[in-house]
Amino acid sequence: MKIVDVTVTKFTHKSRKHQDSHGHSHPGPEKDAVQALLTVRTDEGHEGYAFQNPDALRPAIVDKYLRPVAIGEDGFARERIWQNLERRQRGSGGHFADRTLGALDQALWDLAGRALGVPVYKLLGAYRDKIPAYGSIMCGDQLEGGLATPDDYGRFAKTLVARGYKAIKLHTWFPPIPGAPDPRRDVEACAAVRDAVGPDIALMLDGYHWYSRTDALFIGRELEKLNFLWIEEPMDEASPSAYAWLSRNLDIPVLGPESAPGKYRTRAEWVRAEASDILRAGVLNSAGLSPLMKSAHLAEAHGMNCEIHGNGAANLAACLAIPNCDWYERGLLHPFLDYDAVPEYLNSPTDPMDSDGYVHGSQRPGLGEDINFDYIAAHKVA
Repeated sequence: MKIVDVTVTKFTHKSRKHQDSHGHSHPGPEKDAVQALLTVRTDEGHEGYAFQNPDALRPAIVDKYLRPVAIGEDGFARERIWQNLERRQRGSGGHFADRTLGALDQALWDLAGRALGVPVYKLLGAYRDKIPAYGSIMCGDQLEGGLATPDDYGRFAKTLVARGYKAIKLHTWFPPIPGAPDPRRDVEACAAVRDAVGPDIALMLDGYHWYSRTDALFIGRELEKLNFLWIEEPMDEASPSAYAWLSRNLDIPVLGPESAPGKYRTRAEWVRAEASDILRAGVLNSAGLSPLMKSAHLAEAHGMNCEIHGNGAANLAACLAIPNCDWYERGLLHPFLDYDAVPEYLNSPTDPMDSDGYVHGSQRPGLGEDINFDYIAAHKVA
């Protein structure tokens, strides 16, 4: 099964998600958003797909890096293709990003599953067929009735529990929101949620990424009083020694790294330095599903959980394949957005959740995305 082409299709769809100047998402008026679909084609007629931000799949990058390495290769040679491509990142001046590499790797896994008629999570090992999800709340805002106050978080948390979630993760207020970041206000929001949902719902905090050691320590100790499950990314991840210090001084588990570059090699250094109690990895920040699985197995070998960062079909496949992950991240969620609404370019949701809070693995071949190819063809952009 030889790869004969790698193509990118850009298309428009309706969205109400808007990004602020710091890249955080918030709800807003409906707009036309642009998405990209990477397609890997083979000489036997099989195809694999991956959705990605169009900026990561610019024609110049796809033509210079992905196509020369992938075309002519065995479609099942994921590791060889990934290794050959990763070596080319060094000379790209940062233009050949991890997300670009990861999109191709994801498409190759989808290709393998579709060609063999098997869901990817079963190719990876199928530790289970379902996993509990936590509701990952969007960053705070200034919208009346949205996420503007600690009480707003408490009210929304009750809605999430009624929907079936057994765990909730907060993202609080980040710049450019006036007055943010504020560690005491973060704690007020966490306390409001704990008061709203009671003692039996698992709670986590994804903190502001550049808090100082003292602010992170203050927040962590307050979260211990509130019986939170973990604290995530409260400081710059360029300093694993700072995280090791924080982990030593807190009883609540510290989770990381989320966004630090270096893929599984960086995570190996975090394990060695005892910089976190729970490892963090995801398809987007690991450069694909293949290296993500290496991080997960690395954590397992050291008796650690590896909680998967982000939603989506590939991350769900990893969650279902490994034993050392307790939750699937479902989000981002907001009172003004309907996460369960199916995007126009899909025929059905990627991660439907039942009333007990479980997301089940799709039995479709590949990653399980039910793609609406007719819609994409009708809304292509140059």
